[in-house]
Amino acid sequence: MAKSKHLICGIHITKRLKHAVKVQEVLTEFGKNIKTRLGLHEPGAKGGAANGLLLIEYVGSNASFNKFTKKLGAITGVEVQQMVFDHP
Repeated sequence: MAKSKHLICGIHITKRLKHAVKVQEVLTEFGKNIKTRLGLHEPGAKGGAANGLLLIEYVGSNASFNKFTKKLGAITGVEVQQMVFDHP
């Protein structure tokens, strides 16, 4: 039986209102591979928080996951962190 993996991506967006559209375009492109999406924000910020944080649970190959995170990381104002959990 093949190993299953949990592929997790943390996406920090600075100047959210300026960069969020490009991030959403990448999320839409890879939408079939996104199992879970969690957006964290600062509550009560007038006009929306300046920065944003997304957590993504990704399903697919390592190559696809790497392509996804590379595209996100190429966007100005976006920092990407990966976590990969292997299971027997």
